[in-house]
Amino acid sequence: MGSVEEPAYLYKDVSQSPAGSMVTSARGMYLTLENGQELLDATCGAAVSAIGHGHERVKKAIISQLNQVEYCHPGYFPNSPAVQLAEYLVQSTEGRMSRACILGSGSEAVESAMKLAQQYWTELTPNSPRTRFIARKGSWHGCTLGALSLGDFKPRKAPFGNILHSNVSHVSACDPYHGLREGETIPAYVDRLKQELEDEFQRVGPAKVAAFFLEPVVGTALGCVAALPGYLQAMREVCDRHGALLIFDEVMCGMGRTGTLHAWQQDGVAPDIEIVGKGLGAGYGPISAVLINDRVINGFKAGSGYFLHGQTYMSHPLGCAAALEVQRIVKEDSLVENAQKMGDYLGGQLKLHLGNHPYVGDVRGRGLFWAVEFVGDKQTKAFLDPKLALSKRLQVKGMQKGYDICMFVANGAADGWNGDHFLLSPPYNVTKEDVDEIVRRVVKVIDSVFEDLAL
Repeated sequence: MGSVEEPAYLYKDVSQSPAGSMVTSARGMYLTLENGQELLDATCGAAVSAIGHGHERVKKAIISQLNQVEYCHPGYFPNSPAVQLAEYLVQSTEGRMSRACILGSGSEAVESAMKLAQQYWTELTPNSPRTRFIARKGSWHGCTLGALSLGDFKPRKAPFGNILHSNVSHVSACDPYHGLREGETIPAYVDRLKQELEDEFQRVGPAKVAAFFLEPVVGTALGCVAALPGYLQAMREVCDRHGALLIFDEVMCGMGRTGTLHAWQQDGVAPDIEIVGKGLGAGYGPISAVLINDRVINGFKAGSGYFLHGQTYMSHPLGCAAALEVQRIVKEDSLVENAQKMGDYLGGQLKLHLGNHPYVGDVRGRGLFWAVEFVGDKQTKAFLDPKLALSKRLQVKGMQKGYDICMFVANGAADGWNGDHFLLSPPYNVTKEDVDEIVRRVVKVIDSVFEDLAL
């Protein structure tokens, strides 16, 4: 045993104490650390804190619910916040979805959606051959085994390949920066992706596919890549042709983050099953939800009428009370509209100040969900040497005093393993002055890191 006592707490690193200082307080867009440093939380954690930190109305709603009932078994007793939240979610889809199942994390919700899809087919036809799922390259759906199998974030997935599901295959994402060929039009590109999905159905066997999963705006793995016009409709047509379900993972991009409450509303193409999280409770409680349309519900009604799923903390009263109040605030303060307006401004400022940077390849996003991808060569889009550890350098520099900004960094957009990018996802109540400050600090960090690298 070593002479230095090791910490009991484990997040990821088993050999070191937790990195960084503790957060002692948070208000609005700012986190205060135990060393007195104040950080601008420009990413809402991981696109979570949609209305900022420390909102008094949400805290009061949680305390009020705590004074009534903090927990009751969801299999025995419904609770009012859960019922009200489900009603709100269904109504927000304007009739396109009909039920909402309230869960905890986004990964849990993805797993539940997979089970819903699988059971739907067995309700219609016992021993149904529809046991296959198709997802997309460059996606991230969560860290549990089913969700990890669906995703394609290679650094997180590869170590567990021997225990992942074998009934999942992947097609290309709608990623024009990396996928659009020279001289190819957007309609032609969408048609090519449509044909690729059709070909995968044929390869697997159309009657074997249960569902196709996709993120309407890809989050962590590719960095805020939005579906091109016509793409979601094209994917819908392929799924409909073969009777498969279409499932949208909006855990990161949904609930107002990209300028409409549901990201798919900008394209007018609704899924059969939708998964939401993060912005739903805005960090005031661990909560997610699966929204289900009439087609799937009617399939269950025609069979057992019973979804074979249950978890201890489903429909948790405190999380539901928090999420319900968050959504009331978002609606009353027109924060989705502000996310669209300020998102346009944020994107414009990023392009203005970084678009001509010699190592910035792409600035992309929608609403308050933006990413900047770095390259070693703008013409070839070749990635920078991974040994430079650019993403990590950006994160560390941003956390230093004098820079004081949280940047959500990631790798892999270039080929699954390589490439550096960062995400910005400020709260929906951000102002023009806030955006200016975010961009100022981001540019300062980037300039300093590349000065250190001396490329």
